[in-house]
Amino acid sequence: MDLTFHPHLDVFGIAIALIVGYEYGVQRLAGRFAPADGAVVTTLQRVMFYAGVILMVVSSSWPVHDIGEQRLFMFHMIEHLSLTLIVPPLLLAGTPSWLMRAVVGPILPILKVVTRPLFTLLFFNAWLAFIHVPAVVDLMLRDQQFHFFAHAVLFVSAILMWWPVIDPIPETKRLAPFGKMGYLFLQSLVPTIPASFMTLGESPLYPIYTTFPRLWGIDVMTDQIIAGLIMKIGGGLILWVAIGWVFFSWYAEEQKTETGPVVVISGVAE
Repeated sequence: MDLTFHPHLDVFGIAIALIVGYEYGVQRLAGRFAPADGAVVTTLQRVMFYAGVILMVVSSSWPVHDIGEQRLFMFHMIEHLSLTLIVPPLLLAGTPSWLMRAVVGPILPILKVVTRPLFTLLFFNAWLAFIHVPAVVDLMLRDQQFHFFAHAVLFVSAILMWWPVIDPIPETKRLAPFGKMGYLFLQSLVPTIPASFMTLGESPLYPIYTTFPRLWGIDVMTDQIIAGLIMKIGGGLILWVAIGWVFFSWYAEEQKTETGPVVVISGVAE
């Protein structure tokens, strides 16, 4: 298997489509859909959206994707972590709510159903568990079409999983801040199950990786253990950062809405 550079045209195509769609929406649709009393798009939103696109390209193309597909399982795990826990919230948070509403308007009734927190948790984690079954990993690495399909479903399921946390449009808002923190806490627990099989196993969980040439002297079992730790610790850290973000955002909002006692001195309210 050759690790020399080659472009992943499917990934670049998706990235270009996202950028063109985003800029077209911001430049051409703002007059019809953006509120007249607010910014069309903020600098922070642009930074988050483009950071998400860039990270998607970096994690899903050469060399990260190729090493994960042909040498080290830990790189496969890094790609999954990026596509599920970092890229989706960046894209959702980076898209103005008016633009998101314009895009999803035709499917809003369906979206209100599939973004229910219980459904999104079950769907995301069921697919995540499925694609870590050894036979499925073997098929993904041998069949490029199935690999693309598996990653596409994983990415969509991750978008839905993050939807109740980011609340990209008010019409689908379901969770209060405390509910979001509980939701993310549950999500941080579930991946520990497959991660435990990787870190505590005494034999290779994915036999196909025993047939690949090794890189940097990392043997199969060490590679598998590191992959499990990335899934468990790395994924958990990202989710706990998100919990902290929800908490401090909630706290800041509460501080804004609190009003102190009004003291009247000589007829002047202070």
